[in-house]
Amino acid sequence: MEKNDLDFLTQTAHKAQALKHVLEGEFDALKQQDLPTFESLQAQKMDILNYLANEQLSEKIKAHADHSQLAEAGIAIWNQVMDLMAECRDLHRRNEVLISHKLETIRGALQAIQSPDPLNSVEIYDRLGKMRPNRNKTRVGDA
Repeated sequence: MEKNDLDFLTQTAHKAQALKHVLEGEFDALKQQDLPTFESLQAQKMDILNYLANEQLSEKIKAHADHSQLAEAGIAIWNQVMDLMAECRDLHRRNEVLISHKLETIRGALQAIQSPDPLNSVEIYDRLGKMRPNRNKTRVGDA
């Protein structure tokens, strides 16, 4: 394995580590509902993903697909890259689940607000901020 290839694999490992760091920051921003930070991380994530999706990287991987061609150091770095990418996949899925959950919550709230159901238009709290009993409910004994 050439020194250039080893350097390239090392750089790829650094990019994979950077992606992991960005995905962790993305999760923290989502939890704290810090949209400006979340959006700034998107640009960083896209840069890293563009690097990792580069044709040159793909060609180098194909050229060294047979592990017998890789030097011992190259195999270790490649395994590190693969482990980091698996972690990144899991972190991305975790972030996707959190985003989906937040969107479902927002959709539910919007549906409750926009619903034509007359029961939803009744105030739930009185002026003191206490729950007002719902007068439209029928009691079990009355039914």
